[in-house]
Amino acid sequence: MKTKKIETKKITDKVNTAMHTAKKTMADANEYALHTTEEIVSETITIASQWQKVTEKALKGGVQLLDNQQNLILDTLEMYKDHFVKGKKRFSKIFA
Repeated sequence: MKTKKIETKKITDKVNTAMHTAKKTMADANEYALHTTEEIVSETITIASQWQKVTEKALKGGVQLLDNQQNLILDTLEMYKDHFVKGKKRFSKIFA
């Protein structure tokens, strides 16, 4: 039986080509992952800053609303106190 000689140069070239292709594919995948991650982070920062502005407006509006309600309650209590004091004086005059 005759055996076939293996040409090592062809095998070496094929291995080198496969290694080069694998390195290029990995570099492309790494570049894609890096680019995608950078886009995600940038978009997240943009959205977070927009939500921060919305939250700031909501807090300012909430504080203003709370201030108005507090003033309304205090004014109502003051009017009730004045009414109570006048009623007490009238009641004292009637039964005194």
